[in-house]
Amino acid sequence: MAAGLHTASNVMSMPLASSALYTAAQVREIDRKAIASGTSGIVLMRRAAEAAWQAAQQKYASLQSIVVLCGAGNNGGDGYLFARAARAAGKRVEVFAFAESKGDAATARQALLGDGVHIRNAAEDLEALPHCLAGADLVVDALLGTGLAGAPRPAYADVIEKVNQLQTPVLALDIPSGICADSGRLLGEQAVAAQLTVTFIAYKRGLFTDAATEHVGELVFASLGVTSHSPPDAEPVLLCNQAQLLSQLPQKRANHYKNRSGHVLVVGGDYGMAGAVILAGRAALRCGSGLVTLATRPEHVSAVVAAQPELMAHGIEKTAQLDALLARADVVVIGPGLGQSAWSRQLLERAAQSAVKAVVDADALNLVSAEPKLMPVAEALLTPHPGEARRLAIGLGVDTSLDRFSLAQALRDKSKKNVLLKGAGTIVAAQDQTRLCQYGHPVLATAGSGDVLSGIVAALMAQGMSSGDSAALAACLHGHAGEYWASENGAYGMLAGDIIAAVVARMNGAGINAAKMNGV
Repeated sequence: MAAGLHTASNVMSMPLASSALYTAAQVREIDRKAIASGTSGIVLMRRAAEAAWQAAQQKYASLQSIVVLCGAGNNGGDGYLFARAARAAGKRVEVFAFAESKGDAATARQALLGDGVHIRNAAEDLEALPHCLAGADLVVDALLGTGLAGAPRPAYADVIEKVNQLQTPVLALDIPSGICADSGRLLGEQAVAAQLTVTFIAYKRGLFTDAATEHVGELVFASLGVTSHSPPDAEPVLLCNQAQLLSQLPQKRANHYKNRSGHVLVVGGDYGMAGAVILAGRAALRCGSGLVTLATRPEHVSAVVAAQPELMAHGIEKTAQLDALLARADVVVIGPGLGQSAWSRQLLERAAQSAVKAVVDADALNLVSAEPKLMPVAEALLTPHPGEARRLAIGLGVDTSLDRFSLAQALRDKSKKNVLLKGAGTIVAAQDQTRLCQYGHPVLATAGSGDVLSGIVAALMAQGMSSGDSAALAACLHGHAGEYWASENGAYGMLAGDIIAAVVARMNGAGINAAKMNGV
């Protein structure tokens, strides 16, 4: 998703780094309390329109012609007042209403009519709508807000399709129409694909994950002066604070030596998959682990040493050989390239019975899904991608229809292990809190990317960070690396090994743009 998260300067705002994410119901309660404390709904609506208009001017300096699409609720009311602000600035504005307004939205509509603006009835002006959309410099989506619970009705679905066929920039008010504010899922077949979304009062969970990451575009936040937020009744979800997490990295003192930085053991690399353990091991080395050992097929040992001589490689023929390696390790990564053979299962079973903290990834997760008794007995972090999470949910008896937040939390609660649910908007559900990583890019969807992430997590754990904090920081560093690659090179060409250099640069205090992807 886009990393550009800014703030409208004419309103007070929560700092992004420490912000909580809320459900639509929680935001409605915040809104209700603000109104009860003396700030009227129409005042909040006016502030929302002003903040959105300011954001539009900042991003699109040459705006002349604007089309505003308004629904029935408060989202439509925001649209009417946005149109009013744009017209007051001398812009050409066309407004299409898709339903009758009520309450504060009706008041906003009347204010616009009072300015002499003609509001077109979308149902009666269907022929004019495509022409107006095609001639606009900006389309404003004020159709369906956070209260949408099901698929948009046909009239809305039709205009959403028309908007998405345009080359014209789209600004969404509060949330792109058709996106679930709680989960980020599509509520119908499609949702408005905005280039800019201005969201109000509090961050909605659904803006940061799932399908929403393809529809939100750049995200601007405006608090509308509402800064007193009661803690949500349900378990809170926080955006990761990367700066705070980076401050937990252990400092290297003058008398530091390798054993003080922990020992990571990576177990995996069945036939044909030696690269996975090499990537995980290399990431663990680069990210600060003092010692890294690989336990893999004997046939792979020479390849490992040739690829990275700093890695200690051991060929495992009998599972008992793993015991001595586990005895020396602080953290074991089990799963990269592990496969699902009898050899694979036996290694997992041996590692799972040890007292060593574990990072469980890839095929180890698939084996656990099939046999939950293979879950590690010690403290562990599970790192599934969406497909692995679904299989794990089936194996553990968790509802697979849950949204990403609820699924990560349910897997954590059922397994009694921390969970890092990968994907667009990575979620870390730890025992103490749930966090969402707001960094990432599709270039990270490449073979071996998850192996690198596991190595980073294990290195941080080996150096003394908790598994929850390690997972959150690793997800941020990993996601940031993808953003950097895309900004420098475009959408194609990134390899998993390229991630590591950018991660190390960030850990060393450099801005992400200082990283050189061809070396550290």
